[in-house]
Amino acid sequence: MRVVFMGTPDFAVPCLRMLVESPHEVVAVFTQPDKPKGRGYKMIPTPVKAFAVEHGFDVFQPLSLRKGEDAEKSFGILENLSPDLIVVTAYGQILPKEILELPKHRCINIHASLLPKYRGSAPINHCLLNGETETGVTSMLMAEGLDTGDMLIKKSTPIGKNENYQELYSRLAEMGAEVLAETLTAIENGTLSPRKQDDSQSSYSPMIRKEMSKLDFLESAEKVHNTIRGVTGFTTLQGKRLKVFKSEIADYYNNEVEDGTVVNAENFAVKCGDGRIVIFNEVQTEGGKRLKTADFLRGKKLSVGEKLG
Repeated sequence: MRVVFMGTPDFAVPCLRMLVESPHEVVAVFTQPDKPKGRGYKMIPTPVKAFAVEHGFDVFQPLSLRKGEDAEKSFGILENLSPDLIVVTAYGQILPKEILELPKHRCINIHASLLPKYRGSAPINHCLLNGETETGVTSMLMAEGLDTGDMLIKKSTPIGKNENYQELYSRLAEMGAEVLAETLTAIENGTLSPRKQDDSQSSYSPMIRKEMSKLDFLESAEKVHNTIRGVTGFTTLQGKRLKVFKSEIADYYNNEVEDGTVVNAENFAVKCGDGRIVIFNEVQTEGGKRLKTADFLRGKKLSVGEKLG
């Protein structure tokens, strides 16, 4: 099949790689415009663009597919390419009806949740924030609604109790490529059985806001732990901002000290609102490097009774 691929972040790269290694012909790649980054505001290509350029694909980066000159030009390009299929993975733009209906086999999307749960832009984050024990990837026929199209192939995976966003993101990216491969095979064999989503079972995962990372030690240990897993937590230690990337919940309680108090200085254990303890396993202080807690504590004096927050 002649395939146009649309995607932007690292998550989409395994799907594009799978297409490169398949018998299908990638006729073009669409991705978001480059963005300035760093002190020098150097324009940095998206991960999908970098991969596509390396493999010699034509790359298009319209500001919008829905309105303006870019949209008209993009539709003309797609018409001329005459793709059999458009594959979309974390592209970051909404496709208009005329593009959705253009390919012979329409447009399919690879979405990082078990639809209809966690429609929207941040399914992995919200899955972890809510303490889910299972997630997965779903391929679907794209419709005009937000992640509301008929489901095609669904694959699930358990979530580790201490697994964080980066780890789950990487696993689901590879799973997305597997689901895409199965979906393409089913399209070719004529064995797809689209299933409508049950809207009554749906949930939405909106964009992540910075304030969601603030750790509130009045909350339960599970809530604090899931915030760290889902969006990387932050608090203050000795007047400086502290990021927390990994954590675990201890198997003991402490109801004798205030919430947010360090109860063990050797493994950075902190008391939470339900009396349970969260242990910080990977942290980064303001101006410092990201370190495993054991390495962090070699250069940082931490005392039992210190208060975070």
